Amino acid sequence: MQSRLAKIEVFYYLCGLFKREAVESFYRTHKYLVEHVESPVKRDLMYQIDKNSRLVGIKGSRGVGKTTFLLQYAKENYGLDRSCLYINLNNLYFTEHTLRDFAERFYGQGGRVLLIDQVFKYPGWSEELKYCYDHLPELKIIFSGSSVMRLKEENPVLAGLVDSYNLRGFSFREYLNLMASTHFPSYSLSDIITNHRAIAQEICAQVNPLDYFPGYLHHGYYPFFLDKSNFSENLVKNINMIMEVDILLIKQIELSYLPKVRRLMYLLSVHSPAPTNVSQLSKDIQISRATVMNYIKSLKDARLINMLYRVGEEFPKKPAMVYMHNTNIIYSNRSVQADPQSIRETFFYNTLHKDHRLNMGSKNAQFLVNRELLFRIQGSVPRSRINPHFYYAVDDLKIGSENLIPLWLFGFVY
Repeated sequence: MQSRLAKIEVFYYLCGLFKREAVESFYRTHKYLVEHVESPVKRDLMYQIDKNSRLVGIKGSRGVGKTTFLLQYAKENYGLDRSCLYINLNNLYFTEHTLRDFAERFYGQGGRVLLIDQVFKYPGWSEELKYCYDHLPELKIIFSGSSVMRLKEENPVLAGLVDSYNLRGFSFREYLNLMASTHFPSYSLSDIITNHRAIAQEICAQVNPLDYFPGYLHHGYYPFFLDKSNFSENLVKNINMIMEVDILLIKQIELSYLPKVRRLMYLLSVHSPAPTNVSQLSKDIQISRATVMNYIKSLKDARLINMLYRVGEEFPKKPAMVYMHNTNIIYSNRSVQADPQSIRETFFYNTLHKDHRLNMGSKNAQFLVNRELLFRIQGSVPRSRINPHFYYAVDDLKIGSENLIPLWLFGFVY
């Protein structure tokens, strides 16, 4: 009997060692990643997260730097302090062990900040995060997930508990600061409209933004352009991974429908920006109109496209226009030549829609911003044809005047 008890004690002792060693292996990975993380651009979101929030979700499309953001957050706020730990739920360890058990062990060893990457890969993640929130009162969790996730609208388990933030790709300001070693701040839209000439003069006194703007439009939105590899090929792979994993997995679309999602994305990119002919798309892809609209919404949630509506309209009505989410995606489609006007409008929409409402414009203006400001986006504007009721975002303009504003300067709103 004593021998049997001794064996049981040894068994549980070894189990305890295994569990501690498992946590230690994550600490070793955390230490290596934090020591080697490189983030040449300080993202403003780093300082916008409410420090009192115990459950924070960081959403963003694939490729915008969510993993780097979590590691940089750890490095800047905790260094190598063992109270903070980064884990990736892609790790096969979590196919056999639960997140909540791991969090409890981490918490019992003094852990207080858990940074969780790729949370949507783990079944039942929202229920287990809620368990941690309810039972580990001093634990702060910051987790990353796909932009396709609707943390508040479609997740009643975490409603009222999670603070959700969006990590976007680089703005032109961030790209310029990186490439030209400058330190320009962001400006509000109202500041740009009111003081654009003085702001542009101050910036242009240090650097010529037009020397860098074409590069940003081509490859500057996604941070992986810094990798020493073929950006265009990586972007195509990234777009396909978004469709294959983020959209199909999270939206629970059968894998057999992937070719239809890909073809829809291709057709939209070829004609973007353009009015949405849902009936024609339905015929071309051989799916119902309702399914076309649902797929379009999924592509929008995944940050592959943007939808522009007339005032008073919204999904599930068809959008007035469909744009690619950012200009880099336009250049990735090599079957068509990038149209300069499409690039201009896509840039303007992408940079402003983060914090502003954009609708279809009227009277030959492409956009109505915040239900009051009409904007026309152009390559150049003859002085004789200036409409005093419009604001003009002008591509070939270095420093503007009156209602003519350089297009590049709108890249400073974040």
